Amino acid sequence: MRRFTAATSVCLSLLVLASGYAKPPDNDRAEAQALDLAKQAIALRSVRGAGNQAAQVAALFKSALVAGGFADADVTITPVDDTAYMLARWPGQDPQLKPLVISGHMDVVEAKPADWERDPFTPVIENGLLYGRGASDMKLDDALAVATLIELKRQSYKPRRGIVLAFSGDEETTMKTTRALASELANAEMVLNVDGTGGQLDPQGKPLYLTWSGAEKTYADFQLTVTSPGGHSSRPYDPNAINQLSAALVRIGQHHFKPELSELTRDYFTAAARYETPEIAAAMRAFAADPADEKAIAVLRGNPGTIGKIGTTCVATMVTGGHALNALPQRATANINCRIFPGHARAQIMEELQQVAADPAVQFKDISEGSVATDASPIRPDVVAAITKAIHIGYPGVPVFPTMSAGASDSMWFRNEHIPSYGVSPLFIKDSDRFSHGLNERIPVADVRPSIAYMLSLFTDLSK
Repeated sequence: MRRFTAATSVCLSLLVLASGYAKPPDNDRAEAQALDLAKQAIALRSVRGAGNQAAQVAALFKSALVAGGFADADVTITPVDDTAYMLARWPGQDPQLKPLVISGHMDVVEAKPADWERDPFTPVIENGLLYGRGASDMKLDDALAVATLIELKRQSYKPRRGIVLAFSGDEETTMKTTRALASELANAEMVLNVDGTGGQLDPQGKPLYLTWSGAEKTYADFQLTVTSPGGHSSRPYDPNAINQLSAALVRIGQHHFKPELSELTRDYFTAAARYETPEIAAAMRAFAADPADEKAIAVLRGNPGTIGKIGTTCVATMVTGGHALNALPQRATANINCRIFPGHARAQIMEELQQVAADPAVQFKDISEGSVATDASPIRPDVVAAITKAIHIGYPGVPVFPTMSAGASDSMWFRNEHIPSYGVSPLFIKDSDRFSHGLNERIPVADVRPSIAYMLSLFTDLSK
């Protein structure tokens, strides 16, 4: 581990003060360690395929945990294909209580250096922002969780309920390690997934609200295929495979799934309306009161920020067809990507799409990988109270309310094991800085101090 310097601590303090946030209690060593760990983790290219360094990220975190008081045998790294997952166990005083799981993932999506303004795997801090692939998704969150647990050890905290830190290594792809973790931890009381959701800053950097996730939509990919004998392009005939597929795609593109409302999304629309434009706010409130309100539905469907929250969405994402410029197509294929509202199986949605396509020549195949339909987690008063208390340490009075994630995260596989799982990241960011999975990914460094205070409070309250 690198040394934690007084300069790093001063830098963090100045950033927090400049942001206008409340100054939470000092945890200088944990804050400096979290930022240092995040930078080291970003420098490791934990991308699926040749040269995947996810196992090295796990080794980095294990080294910190063992140096911070965890027994070496209690922190395990399990290789899986080209990646790995990590488990760190902290036994509780009452072995009869089910453990609290803190979840995250160590892998990141690909980033091509030629496309970035800075090398994506060389962490850089500029203008109060930490740049690098994984800065916001989600190596800083991982590092914060690790540093928080080490700080709790340093404070001689003794959890009554055991704590398990579970980091997957392929959340961005097949989720094979997540499934293994969820199966191994099927006796857990709940999961706090420090991935996703988080806080919203306005354009001036003022904290507006924090959301936590209690549900997520099911990810699905459906392959559509039309085949034909083909032939010479000078002798066209009907049906043409490309034309048939195109007509079906147009019908699917014009189709709207039935709008839906859940307890969680009703709470979201009611609370989040105050931060939207008058037209969208009115539609959100009207939809929360009546999910059949056609005027409200039209407004919410027309807004990219809300269309995914009122029901299932399906969209064409890839099309291929033909085999030569001067030949009739023998095959045309397309991919339809769906985000399915909780409570519906993939097969049900595929059947509806087949009916909309209205052409038996269009063959459908479910090619989804690493996805399963899950119900929403219960809105537990103890979880809501703990999140609200924790975030108000650094952001007094900031509204806290639930949301539904677009999917898919590690929470999906824990919910599949009937373990309540909640997305609880404390990181606040402006919309203009949201570049997760995109170019020049970054996160405000000022998030570090209040996030450590948040996690110290959250982890202790739910493990007492």
